[in-house]
Amino acid sequence: MHGLAAIAGIAIIFLILLDAFETIVLPRRVRRSFRLTDWFYRNTWVPWTAVAQHIKAPARRESFLGYFGPLSLIFLLAFWALGLIFGFACVQYGLGEHLQLGNEKITFGKVIYLSGETFFTLGYGDITPVNAAARALAVMEAGMGFAFLGVVIGYLPVVYSAFSAREVEISLLDARAGSPPSAAEFLGRLGCCPDQSVLDGIFRDWERWCAELLSTHISYPVLVFFRSQHSNQSWLSALTVMMDVTSLVITGVDGIHDDQAKLTFAMARHAAVDLAQVVHARYEPHDPARLSAEDLLNLRQELAKHGVTLNEAPDAEEKLGKLRTLYESYVHALGRRLFMTLPPWIGVEHKKDNWQGGPWDRAIQARSLERPGHAVEDHF
Repeated sequence: MHGLAAIAGIAIIFLILLDAFETIVLPRRVRRSFRLTDWFYRNTWVPWTAVAQHIKAPARRESFLGYFGPLSLIFLLAFWALGLIFGFACVQYGLGEHLQLGNEKITFGKVIYLSGETFFTLGYGDITPVNAAARALAVMEAGMGFAFLGVVIGYLPVVYSAFSAREVEISLLDARAGSPPSAAEFLGRLGCCPDQSVLDGIFRDWERWCAELLSTHISYPVLVFFRSQHSNQSWLSALTVMMDVTSLVITGVDGIHDDQAKLTFAMARHAAVDLAQVVHARYEPHDPARLSAEDLLNLRQELAKHGVTLNEAPDAEEKLGKLRTLYESYVHALGRRLFMTLPPWIGVEHKKDNWQGGPWDRAIQARSLERPGHAVEDHF
């Protein structure tokens, strides 16, 4: 029994160290079928979303889902720490000899206690390893405890730095594509800009954003569960809107060249495909169409009001359909897996952008109505 416990402990320590290395240090996606981190997220995310489905208010539901990312990061680190403590306890139980003050019998529970105080370097000294193997193991575990603390200190700032960088461009999208964003709103506001370089600059920024999204979310998969600051925004909706917009430009918009749009679309599609694999999203052949023939007609009419004319050639709709098939199944799968709502092609109704709202708006509006000539209007 002692020998089997030692072997099991070594296997547990190896699996946890390998999993932590692949999750924190290795900057690429691991294709192995079983990983502890994947198992951890599969068995925590599903019940979390099951609870979220019973929350009727969208804002409260989104707020509840927003807790999962940070909490799961803390629980994952705790899961690794507990696993290492248990693994070292198994090895200590199998290979070591110990003395306790009062000459009480050493049980496996007390060995776990010894492992815990050694890992966190408490050093009470009430239980002492006797032989050379047990002492060497205790020193090794204490050193690993220090290393674990260093990993935690270094890992958390990197994750939150990547999250903050992601959210900057999403916040900038608010004034460009509405809240929630849509392709119609984006092209309606920027598609008639007389200077092509302005639109190309925005597409170039989003090409880089998509590349950084792919890089950081593959290196730190927990970021896919981090929600945006506002309930009507998400990294998935921003990514989808940019593919919608660039696919329209590639299909043809009068007065707009598609060179930069093609590059942005390619990078965005690359990110969508790879991230769908990172979260183990599943393909569903019966996903609803996001843009019907009637919706496309309404989209043309809506953009025409803003001076933006879409390509009306006979093959334009077919070309747009082929571009949509390249990414819509992936964003649908990501939306189902992450419990995120995909953006519409056309905003359902006009709402204020997030930057236009505020907690004092009603009071300011009421105050302005009391003073003739000072009514608050939306001039944006």
